Amino acid sequence: MRLLDLFCGAGGAAYGYMLAGFHVTGVDINPQPRYRGDRFIQADALEYCAEHGHEFDAIHASPPCQGYSKTRNLHKNAHPMLIEETRNALRAAGKPYIIENVPGAPLLNPTVLVGSMFGLRTMRKRLFETSFELPFMLAPSPAARHARMGRPPQAGEYVHVVGHFSGIEYCRQAMGVTWMSQGELAEAIPPAYTEWFGRLLLEQMEGLS
Repeated sequence: MRLLDLFCGAGGAAYGYMLAGFHVTGVDINPQPRYRGDRFIQADALEYCAEHGHEFDAIHASPPCQGYSKTRNLHKNAHPMLIEETRNALRAAGKPYIIENVPGAPLLNPTVLVGSMFGLRTMRKRLFETSFELPFMLAPSPAARHARMGRPPQAGEYVHVVGHFSGIEYCRQAMGVTWMSQGELAEAIPPAYTEWFGRLLLEQMEGLS
């Protein structure tokens, strides 16, 4: 099965889908030399989806989140708000889709995932809108305390992987991501999230075949 990974970044989402069994093509307007998917294409994500989205079995999209995040008012830069445009493009492609973004984003009936659901040492709360039904999941509370921002984390602590965090190797392990730079890691989706989605999606697709 082939999955299109739009606004792909360095490939946190892609790696999870690959673990689930998809062949993943990533598209991003910026170069991504450390992209972890099977194939990378530098292009405008929505333009590529309009031309080629119908060629894939499923589509994942992570449109820019800065315009929806709680910290958006701390910076004067304008950020693109592309969720509605992305949704329209995915619906036009006619394939099962997943849209990922941060709390506060205008997703429709989103599923909320956090790291404690998957045994990760970061909560990393993210919202996912899907075109298919999902089972109910209850998020367990963190099993340990969070490390204080600005100091290296201690063994067993949960970490906030945002901004200029400390302890990059610890944070890579906490996220289940080993190949990213600090900036890439701060924006990444833990692969465990999309591996879960990918396995559910494959089950549903195989059930329809």
